[in-house]
Amino acid sequence: MNELVVETAGLTKRYGSRLAVDQVDLTVRRGEVYGFLGPNGAGKTTTLRMLLGLIRPTSGTATVLGGAAGAPAVTARVGALVEGPGFMPYLSGRDNLRVLSRYRRLPDTVVDDALERVELSARGGDAFRSYSLGMKQRLGVAAALMGEPELIVLDEPTNGLDPAGMASMRSLVVDLARAGQTVLLSSHLLAEVQEICHRVGVINEGRLLRESTVADLLGTATLRVHAEPTEEALAVARRVAGDEVRVEHGELLVPLPPDRAPQLVRALVEQGLDVHSVRHGDRSLEDVFFEMTTNGGTPARKEKVS
Repeated sequence: MNELVVETAGLTKRYGSRLAVDQVDLTVRRGEVYGFLGPNGAGKTTTLRMLLGLIRPTSGTATVLGGAAGAPAVTARVGALVEGPGFMPYLSGRDNLRVLSRYRRLPDTVVDDALERVELSARGGDAFRSYSLGMKQRLGVAAALMGEPELIVLDEPTNGLDPAGMASMRSLVVDLARAGQTVLLSSHLLAEVQEICHRVGVINEGRLLRESTVADLLGTATLRVHAEPTEEALAVARRVAGDEVRVEHGELLVPLPPDRAPQLVRALVEQGLDVHSVRHGDRSLEDVFFEMTTNGGTPARKEKVS
């Protein structure tokens, strides 16, 4: 997965005096699911719109599938759902997709296949205006999938879906990547991103704070240990795990993987300390996200592409 499908260099967008996207260097590799994260107003959708050629950058460059973002030859190989689907309300879901497929010179067979993939076949004959929010979102994803695009850009694809629908959408995204397609996914559901994405980029106030694998972003596994007396336990834990051990709400936060828990417990007990509990304290992607976006974040750290 080392071939770059998306690459930006210094990508910047200004609206008058407002800097919406600030010098973003982004890379998406072929065959991966890339999670693009950020709070509302962080610059996610503006960045995606530049990658799709819907708006022009103020400065910097965006290369997609080896060509300039928005070039007709590139656009033909990209499927996208950004800022919610827009369809003709009086047409059925199926007919809306037929209009799009014929405009793109695709055979009508792609329509039923796309409806089936998003589990909308049974309602394909209903007017779009009768669809629920989740059904409209499914139809938008179906439109993005038609023609087997090499790159699929999905902006909040699970918006409006019930839990079962969200699970189905996650499975679909994973299947797309397994089949060799590349998915650039923007989502506010961080547990979902943690589960299915290979790498993530975190953007805030227009700046890319970090780009890395999910595992690297989460960092070292942590043990949460309740042992007393706390100060003596802290000294022992630091001898075992180093000076990064700290106390939080009466528990020791010890940067050790689970398989080293017995070593730590033995050291505490040998010093006559009372060990009340030991549990995994791994950070979630949500924890990391809020640390980065509320505390100013850290500069973007790029991985070497080999």
